[in-house]
Amino acid sequence: MCIHWVHSKPMKDAGLRIRVQRDLREKFLEVCRAQDKPAAQVLREFMREYVTEHEASSPNGGDDTDRTVLERSKTGNGEV
Repeated sequence: MCIHWVHSKPMKDAGLRIRVQRDLREKFLEVCRAQDKPAAQVLREFMREYVTEHEASSPNGGDDTDRTVLERSKTGNGEV
């Protein structure tokens, strides 16, 4: 028997480690729980919005790779 795993979304390929004040972290997690959203999902959403909002002001105006990744994440064909 052969079993194939089918992922509807590609696996994430990078991590990000940040340091924040403990109180800020706890409040953030509390708000995420109240909204029934994983903290990582909220951070990814913020990152997508931030990049979209600021890519026009970046020195290179955002390259094609950045736009491709963002479009995939918006359409559900990949998650960043």
